[in-house]
Amino acid sequence: MKNLFIWMGSIIGIIIIIPMILIQSCDIQKSPVQKTKQKILKNDQKVHVYLQNQKKVQTLDLEEYVKGVISGEMPATFEMEALKAQAVAARSYAVSRINAYKKNGNQVHPKAELCDTVHCQVWLSKEKLTEIKSEQWMNNYWPRIEEAVEKTSSMIMTYEDNPIDQPLFHSTSGGKTENSEDVFTAWVPYLRSVESPYEKDAPHFTDDETISISDFINKIKQKYNDCTIDPAKISTDIAIVERSEGGRILKIKVGNKTLKGREIRELFGLRSANFKIDIQGDQVKFTTVGYGHGVGMSQWGANGMAKEGHSFEEILKHYYVGVEIEKMK
Repeated sequence: MKNLFIWMGSIIGIIIIIPMILIQSCDIQKSPVQKTKQKILKNDQKVHVYLQNQKKVQTLDLEEYVKGVISGEMPATFEMEALKAQAVAARSYAVSRINAYKKNGNQVHPKAELCDTVHCQVWLSKEKLTEIKSEQWMNNYWPRIEEAVEKTSSMIMTYEDNPIDQPLFHSTSGGKTENSEDVFTAWVPYLRSVESPYEKDAPHFTDDETISISDFINKIKQKYNDCTIDPAKISTDIAIVERSEGGRILKIKVGNKTLKGREIRELFGLRSANFKIDIQGDQVKFTTVGYGHGVGMSQWGANGMAKEGHSFEEILKHYYVGVEIEKMK
């Protein structure tokens, strides 16, 4: 009887247990962790925009929303290919917010994926533009904005088949854009530092700001009360420690503290964190290069590329490394 039980146990092991082990082993090898794939939305999307001043949510067609963003974010006098590039960037951003917040809205503005301020993208309604712009502007430039949106209708940027979620842009890079992690800490594969050679026409390619040494020290101490600076040794008490690949200051020594270039930019209202400091008598002189955070597409650089004959696709693929341009279904 004992031998019978042993024999039956062996048969069960061969028929049931061993195949189960083999199946589990195969499943482990053939089921790697999958990346979350974002949806490429349908092209008839509605967007919900929180109007900051009116404290209400407005529902818009996506394409109409994009027209209002171009009006608020880029000079309508720019080249058509630059306007088209801005349209695709604006639409890509809107789609990323729809993917992220369509169900519950953005926590900063519930019930709306987007708002009409720089928190998202500046958006101006046609009615508002009629109020603040001349009749000549509306006749000459509104049709150009409509054309840029219509010629790129439904187009967004994707990276590895996913809609990109950080199509950042800024006014002027100063000659080279920034890696995302040097400005915003997060590494984003398509936001890499690239040359931006056609910006010389930008009104704020370089700027000067001057402040007295006493006001400089007072502002620093108001913000950082444990900072000690000797006015007599200020030229040696201020030293740039590290710059990014794009030229913006990552670390700067001010007295006994090491600060971020971005902190100095914000404290003194500078146009860029790419700056140098000169002590001239009893004055501190900042010379800035570029305007804005420097990540993603330079708008003045895009306009310069358009003047050189580059298409909007070429502009976008230059500033957003490795992206593709796809149409929503």
